[in-house]
Amino acid sequence: MLSFTEENYLKALLRITLDNGVEEVGTNELAAQLEVKPATVTDMLKRLKEKKLINYQKYGKIGLNDSGRKIALEILRKHRLWETFLYEKLEFDWDEVHEIAEQLEHIKSPKLINKLDAFLNFPQFDPHGDPIPTEAGELKVSYKKTLAEVAVGETCKLAAVKDNSAAFLQYVVKVGLGISSMIKVVARQDFDDMMQIEVNGVSHFVSDKFASNVFVV
Repeated sequence: MLSFTEENYLKALLRITLDNGVEEVGTNELAAQLEVKPATVTDMLKRLKEKKLINYQKYGKIGLNDSGRKIALEILRKHRLWETFLYEKLEFDWDEVHEIAEQLEHIKSPKLINKLDAFLNFPQFDPHGDPIPTEAGELKVSYKKTLAEVAVGETCKLAAVKDNSAAFLQYVVKVGLGISSMIKVVARQDFDDMMQIEVNGVSHFVSDKFASNVFVV
């Protein structure tokens, strides 16, 4: 049986590969995602490799093998179903559900999760716009561009957010955005890529970091 920490590492590896459309990630990238030191990551990678869940060579890139990906998808499925339940049925705000789901995702009962999925009428996306894996481990991934990639003068629709932290989600709401909100890119500063956007007729200035954490279609 895996520890909570080991499960979190597998899920983080999966999240990075899905968000960036890659098969492997670097140690520093994984450390940044988990907010730990690279040396800490290296120790955990050795354990995960011994358990035959990742492909990894010292100083090399890290990738999930079939066994590791299966477990990571199961954890991600539980996390996103719990987020959906908390948001839709218990009326938590979308900036509150992530931290609670981080705890609930480690429940081991497949029967409970399958009943939860059916109770929610088999949702395809969670409150943040992220796809929910099926019981069979299928995940409908459509790699989206970020707001930072949208040209001046174009209009797009918010499809998902990359950063699920409470602070970022609260900022998104403050700007007047939610899933499916329309965004018009009005201007961009050459110096620091500060972007002027228009949401519901109201103008806002957002940083490149903000724009890079918003997926649009």
